[in-house]
Amino acid sequence: MTTPYYADDLVTLYHGDMREATGWLEADVLVTDPPYGRGWKQGDTETGRGRSDNRHGGIAGDEDTSLRDWALSAWGDRLAIVFGDLMLTPPAGTRQVLAYEKAIGSGVRGATAGFRRDAEAVYLIGRWPSGLGGRGGVLRTGLPSHGGPGGLSARYGHPHAKPADVMEQLLSACPPGVIADPFAGSGSTLVAARNLGRHAIGVEVDERYCERAARRLSQGVLSMGG
Repeated sequence: MTTPYYADDLVTLYHGDMREATGWLEADVLVTDPPYGRGWKQGDTETGRGRSDNRHGGIAGDEDTSLRDWALSAWGDRLAIVFGDLMLTPPAGTRQVLAYEKAIGSGVRGATAGFRRDAEAVYLIGRWPSGLGGRGGVLRTGLPSHGGPGGLSARYGHPHAKPADVMEQLLSACPPGVIADPFAGSGSTLVAARNLGRHAIGVEVDERYCERAARRLSQGVLSMGG
């Protein structure tokens, strides 16, 4: 491993390619939001003051699912929670598919037949315990809105930022141990892990997002953003 980009008592973040910075493979549970493999790009977005020139060129490695699949193959049959696109085939070994329902106002761009694109898949992969009862399979955030200048993307500079309260729901279902996130993005998993007092290790290939994640982590615990 290289020198950490950021480190504190609970969280370590590395800047680099997760195929080369492989220390995350020593963790116990994988919780990550990888490139979905759908070739996502974003045009201008609407703000309260009209249109803003904030086009995003896309996510590194999002041309197909090869990066996600490499990470899952390297991870093996251990427990994993992985975000994905509801239009794509779930990864091998998926035990159950949850739904992440985004906040009000999300997914308005590209709506089909009047339905917003405001849900994503969350794959439970590996030998998770099964039984009767349990919490609902639809995850929701307590944040009032994703859209506009106050939304997660604008706040943390990553188009697919996840809210920390949703990540905390997922981490609370994980057994004890270190959390791995080889696609750390703006640091949602790492912030949630630290909020819960859990150790975590992350890797992010894009230094812009490493900087944003490090800034969030350096600001202290109990951040509500993604």
